[in-house]
Amino acid sequence: MINKVAMITIVGRANSGKSTLTNKLTGDKVAIVSPKPQTTRNRIFGVFTHNDTQMILLDTPGFHKAKTRLGDYMVGVVKESVADVDAVVLLVEPVDNIGTQEEMLIEHIKKSNVPAILVINKIDTIKPDLTLPIIERYSRHYNFDAIVPVSAKKGDGIPELLEIFEKYAKQGSQLFPDGMTTDQPERQIIAEIIREKLLICLDKEIPHGTAVEIALFSERGEEENPIIDVDATIYCEKSSHKGMIIGKNGAMLKKIGQYAREDIERFMGAKVFLQTWVKVKENWRDSQTMMKNFGYVK
Repeated sequence: MINKVAMITIVGRANSGKSTLTNKLTGDKVAIVSPKPQTTRNRIFGVFTHNDTQMILLDTPGFHKAKTRLGDYMVGVVKESVADVDAVVLLVEPVDNIGTQEEMLIEHIKKSNVPAILVINKIDTIKPDLTLPIIERYSRHYNFDAIVPVSAKKGDGIPELLEIFEKYAKQGSQLFPDGMTTDQPERQIIAEIIREKLLICLDKEIPHGTAVEIALFSERGEEENPIIDVDATIYCEKSSHKGMIIGKNGAMLKKIGQYAREDIERFMGAKVFLQTWVKVKENWRDSQTMMKNFGYVK
């Protein structure tokens, strides 16, 4: 029986592994993952139960130097997510220096007066004896409640991290119903899955200037074997980018659609018919109206 709740924010620079850690802890794919920076744009709630505690993780965008209104929005999401939670996780990569982004995040944590845990991710990529200097450097910089080396990808250190999370749990009824792993509606998750495939399949700046809108989401057929129809519009910022997204004879768009459909079917547990279109909206990342249309609003 759940009688405690812990709300914990995960912050860090782009590509530190925040979404991978969230997915590992929830046991579900609630956040998209790609090797490219700024994959996560919104705050995402990941929900799971550990013993008698409902854990609520706030996965946040990678902290970075903003160059667009969308970037400003993402940085603002990070700053706001540090307040009014039970604890904050600063997720860092296993390098023996503290970067500018980490220094700035530590300053925000100090101002929030919220307990902080340092989690050193990707320890499977370095020799064990290299972990201690990283711990010592961060310990001199800030008095963290705990420091935990983990591999979010392989699961190393996860049981130890969960034990620490439990210390911040407070008495209270669960906030999300049983079986729910995220606060995101199905339309948003499907749009994010498609955007993930854009990030994976396309090069350089192109996928960072894309957004996905679900124009149709409907179910038909028998209840035991439903068929889901999805129409999605992919927006990009330049006509040349549109051509690259579509590809020669539509090959790239077909590839993106196929990869996305397979993931959507796994998520929905049903057969999916996915249709995609590509449209150009120049400089949408600096348009307050367009950002609002795509769900990037505080």
